[in-house]
Amino acid sequence: MVQGTTSDAGKSILVTAICRILYRHGIKVAPFKPQNMALNSAVTKDGGEIGRAQAVQAQACCIAPTTDMNPVLLKPNSDTGAQVIVQGKAIANMDANFYHNHKPKLLNAVMQSHGRLSQLYQAVVVEGAGSPAEINLRARDIANMGFAEKADCPVIIVADIDRGGVFAHLTGTLDCLSESEKNRVQGFVINRFRGDITLLEPGLDWLEEKTGKPVLAVIPYIENLHIEAEDAISIKVQATADKTLKVCVPVLPRISNHTDFDALALHPQVDFEFIKDPKKFSGCDLLILPGSKSVIGDYRWLRDSGWKTIVDKHLRYGGKLMGICGGLQMLGNNIHDPLGIEGAKESLQALAYLDFETTLEDQKQLLNVSGKVRDSQVSIQGYEIHAGVSSGPAFKQTLFDLGDHQDGVMSEDKQVLGSYVHGIFDSVDMLNYLLTWAGLNEAEAFDYQQHQDKEIDRLADVVESVLTIETLKDLLAL
Repeated sequence: MVQGTTSDAGKSILVTAICRILYRHGIKVAPFKPQNMALNSAVTKDGGEIGRAQAVQAQACCIAPTTDMNPVLLKPNSDTGAQVIVQGKAIANMDANFYHNHKPKLLNAVMQSHGRLSQLYQAVVVEGAGSPAEINLRARDIANMGFAEKADCPVIIVADIDRGGVFAHLTGTLDCLSESEKNRVQGFVINRFRGDITLLEPGLDWLEEKTGKPVLAVIPYIENLHIEAEDAISIKVQATADKTLKVCVPVLPRISNHTDFDALALHPQVDFEFIKDPKKFSGCDLLILPGSKSVIGDYRWLRDSGWKTIVDKHLRYGGKLMGICGGLQMLGNNIHDPLGIEGAKESLQALAYLDFETTLEDQKQLLNVSGKVRDSQVSIQGYEIHAGVSSGPAFKQTLFDLGDHQDGVMSEDKQVLGSYVHGIFDSVDMLNYLLTWAGLNEAEAFDYQQHQDKEIDRLADVVESVLTIETLKDLLAL
């Protein structure tokens, strides 16, 4: 099990690397995360919902993701509450205090999922959540040491030296653990080191002497590495003069699946930007409204913060507008929540750029989809995760034929396009189709899926150079 001194210490990245290293050495391996809190999620082959980080880790193992890889997923829908998804299915909305008391009931599901994976695979690489040193969360813990103790799982702790204070992070984390938990820790990994390793060695010797734990590896800083983010928006792409299409995405308070836009951000001809403050918007060719975990609340924010005025002006000036999932729902006439799925039972007038209505229902649509753009050979593939059902005149003539259902709506003037499909930019043909619609002439072919796999290999190469397969086999008792 990989635990971390903080959030974003490198747990997800390290698990991804270890999974690919083991796979390349012929070991049948699967990822596992007992509890994940993230608004980036994926649809599994068995029709459930898990965190996207575990889907990427499954990709590193060259296997299809299943709900057992992330049995508990929390999707925040307020500052104090979240939708709780157990083994792929949403069971309830819970506030933080209720969920904390409910966790012991979820431990059975966690252990069942872990047990099934352990029977199917030679190795299971487990990712912790946040830090095991959160004293207020240690009681009833199922995400870190609570799971490790129950599963009798060896632990390594990773810390990010690029943040500073790495020795305090590691020794402080260890000091917060019980004796049995300390004994479970097999060693440390220091992540994202820049510079001359000999200058770090006196610190490593001090750390090993003080804690009695070995430093298993110091992972070098990897420039421009792109592995899909677990939750935080982290893509930073330097704008250059030769990029010819400007794309902007407003950062909604409850934005979900922002990894939809990774392919755009990495495309060599696209100048991509996430923007939260509308005052910082200076125009673009394509404006995209992203997915949302709380579509009514996020639409209100969009309207009240000034983004609606910007969107109206953007269209008047001839710009293109796209909505994905929750963003699609905002493009219609009204959003209805008769059951109070997102809070109050209410209806809200939306942007009304496309002629349809959306009604939120208690059962989510969870689908992996594939098909074609109508009257063309352009293929589309991705996944749908949404509680809303949209219908109306705009859906009488759809853009995409997905076999058992239809998707994709466009305004008569071809300025506005909406789709429920996440991952819509990830395939080469579809990315080119949408960039051409947005105004990019002679779009270069960019294979995002191939790029993802190459980045996983690049990560694994660097990690294996300092964390050997022999060390990993010892940790896994292989």
